[in-house]
Amino acid sequence: MQARPTICTTFHHEHTEMSSPANRKDPKALAERLQTGNRRALAQAITLIESARPDDRLRASELLQRLDASRSVALRIGLSGTPGVGKSTFIEAFGMRLIDAGRKVAVLAVDPSSTLSGGSILGDKTRMDQLARSQHAYIRPSPSEGTLGGVARRTRETIRLVEAAGFDTIIVETVGVGQSETAVAEMTDVFLLLLAPAGGDELQGVKRGIMEIADLIVINKADGALKPVAEMTRTEYAGALRLMRRRPDDPDGIPTALTVSSLTGDGLPELWDRMTELFAWRERNGWIGQTRSVQAATAFDRALEQGILRAVRDNAAFLQDLRGLRAEVATGKIDPEVAAGRVVRQVFGTPSEDA
Repeated sequence: MQARPTICTTFHHEHTEMSSPANRKDPKALAERLQTGNRRALAQAITLIESARPDDRLRASELLQRLDASRSVALRIGLSGTPGVGKSTFIEAFGMRLIDAGRKVAVLAVDPSSTLSGGSILGDKTRMDQLARSQHAYIRPSPSEGTLGGVARRTRETIRLVEAAGFDTIIVETVGVGQSETAVAEMTDVFLLLLAPAGGDELQGVKRGIMEIADLIVINKADGALKPVAEMTRTEYAGALRLMRRRPDDPDGIPTALTVSSLTGDGLPELWDRMTELFAWRERNGWIGQTRSVQAATAFDRALEQGILRAVRDNAAFLQDLRGLRAEVATGKIDPEVAAGRVVRQVFGTPSEDA
């Protein structure tokens, strides 16, 4: 794998430049330390943006505004895969090869949260032991907290933070595989779908939606007795991809299917070559800049929706009415959209299309 020029200053260890309690949440000081590659500052910054406290949200907003936008040049890789496909093993093998080639790798691993307790196992650091020990890698597991799309609530902001800290390759590992697990494609440059060697029935179990957004379908575990099966699986998926409509501005050969072995390393250099070729093509043709503009606008829309909903829920004047309407909706006395329309009219004083 050919090394890409580094985009950051020397990366510091977590124990360097210990911050005082007063500076830990000061946005200006935190941004300065973060952009020198300080690991402790990076961890504190991510914790800050993940906080739901109103005062922390204000500090987080200021922190993001203070980041140097010119540092947002990392290759962002989205990764999803079926359970048992070996995502953690793949990420560790792939990440270590990138580090050997001079890259700095950040892994944002999203674990599903329990719908009952809200808890999450967050075990990716234990599954990527070698990568977790490297000073050129940073692994941040985050709970999904019920967020759809296979990403955590603040994944997009976390991407900006690790870019600012000097990481030039970011892998966003999503939870699950399915029609709703595709939001990661809205915040990454190349999307990988990792699959295991299997028969034709496996092809029927993968949702068309995620197949259509995958740039590269990667068949893992292509070693030993499974190698012929992996090649057969690759052929089946390659045939399926030819039947799907693709973006007209992508180069020939995309999407495509490849085989790799996370144990032997076979296929990993070829995979990296295809990824960097695709990224370079999209960068030259303006796709990266255009897509990131769309991503930012989409993030604004979602933040606005969430902000309005939060403001309504936190408003004491509306709280009692909301509880009453929710109870009427739950018992079937009023249609949910009609009830929502009432709230909109009460908040904005304008008619609602849903009323």
